[in-house]
Amino acid sequence: MLAVHSENQLQLTADVLVIGGGPAAAWAAWAAASQGVKVIIVDKGFLGTSGAAAASGNGIMAPSPENWDKVLSERYRVGKNLANSRWIERVIEKTWLSLPLVESWGYRFPKEDGESVRQSYYGPEYMRVLRKNLLRVGVQILDQSPALELLLADDGSVAGARGVQRQHHRTYTVRAGAVVLANGGCAFLSKALGCNTNTGDGLLMAVEAGGELSSMEASNHYAISTAFNATVTRGVPFGWASYTDEAGNDLGGYINGRRDPSFLPNALLKGPVYARLDRATPEVKAVIEKSHFIVFLPYTKAGIDPYTERVPVTLVLEGTVRGTGGISLTDDNCGTKVPGLYAAGDAASREFLAGLASGGGGPNAAWAISTGQWAGVGAADFAKSLGAQANERVARPAGKVGLRSSSSPTAETFDSEVIVHGVQAQMFPLEKNYLRSEQGLLDSLAKLETLWQQVQGNPKQDTVRDVEFSRRAAALTAVARWAYFSALHRTETRSEHIRIDYPETDPNQRYYQATGGLDKLWVRRDWITDAITTPPVQTTQTIPSVSKL
Repeated sequence: MLAVHSENQLQLTADVLVIGGGPAAAWAAWAAASQGVKVIIVDKGFLGTSGAAAASGNGIMAPSPENWDKVLSERYRVGKNLANSRWIERVIEKTWLSLPLVESWGYRFPKEDGESVRQSYYGPEYMRVLRKNLLRVGVQILDQSPALELLLADDGSVAGARGVQRQHHRTYTVRAGAVVLANGGCAFLSKALGCNTNTGDGLLMAVEAGGELSSMEASNHYAISTAFNATVTRGVPFGWASYTDEAGNDLGGYINGRRDPSFLPNALLKGPVYARLDRATPEVKAVIEKSHFIVFLPYTKAGIDPYTERVPVTLVLEGTVRGTGGISLTDDNCGTKVPGLYAAGDAASREFLAGLASGGGGPNAAWAISTGQWAGVGAADFAKSLGAQANERVARPAGKVGLRSSSSPTAETFDSEVIVHGVQAQMFPLEKNYLRSEQGLLDSLAKLETLWQQVQGNPKQDTVRDVEFSRRAAALTAVARWAYFSALHRTETRSEHIRIDYPETDPNQRYYQATGGLDKLWVRRDWITDAITTPPVQTTQTIPSVSKL
């Protein structure tokens, strides 16, 4: 990989390497460091300003203890018998107990009657505080340093990672006893706010190392945005909108006073849709303009009054970022099938928390806080178990596609931009990814397979950006294939996974779908054997009881 710069390679060692730069990564790095081990964190951007959390404000699923049962019950209901009550309870409790730490580190939550209200955060300040705290506890941060592949020891355990440093135009290697993948999900470069760093790199790295993914059919979350500035995907203000077609005819869009999530995609398939926030009362306006101020910046810039003027709206794909699919977790410490490899935040499957529904917003924020800490502690314990010789293990790079030249002497150099556009052509359209069917999925998979064969060729490697973009093209292609292959094999409609040829939810399909493979894809049903219960539920098992078929 980038052999021309090998003489300038940076080589470091740590007990725990954390890959990512959002809340989950920051919490993982802090938790690992709190166990007395050396921690390095590498981020594709600048830790504190890159990623979805840093882009704006966000709610947090952190109810006060008297409301835990109510929130747990609601999350279980949304998961449609695929979520896990014990995991939901763990996430709620861990998040509630963790937020006072953020306050002690310098974040100022609003107060009511002298008490802190820890129900949301302002992203830029929240991430600034988390970065400052990492530096305080001695975590080494490598910014602008995307990790591109894992290192594996001879026994199959993880041994670190390799990547590139944009600003220094060089490669780097971090040898480590354990690794936490917390580098987000995949939004397929849709330009959703803060999500263009989320390109599925961690998912590809995990599978190459021998890991598995789960619930990848829940990879098609779309979010509403203004069509003239299709990037800000905060939907709360649109809950007070009236929707009309191009001729001004009222389109409805509400069920029992609440916005129907299926309304907009179906309406957009028929033609342009316009929104006007004329249902908002003065009291509502004051709240949403303060809590979701970034939504109003495009209006201000364009000189539009959203309360009196119609604006065209669209849907932007957020994929697995606010979907569910990701790296499969195998224990309470967010371990994976690969020894020494842990996953947290959006990089991990959130099926225990949400089933196949979206965990976007408050639930995902809580998931990042809790899984980040569990993964960090788990990684630290694993690294300690290896002893002082951990970084002397013989290690080999696990990555290949998009990183190394093909063995075929006639292989062409692929154009990463062409590959990305090809993937987006299959993943963006509502008629392909929102309304799924067997024939549609097979057609898209055939096109994605052609792209996958192309990225087996020679990647462009003249600069560190070439290396990064070639690898990114491979990751996007891989994630798209896993998403549609999983969607093809779940023959029902459940939550965000909609099959127009199987429109009903099948109570007999109560399983998670594991998936993986590179050149040859596979799917396995992991049946949930726990009885369907009414939360809250107490159990001592480490993960939901499943049987593999």
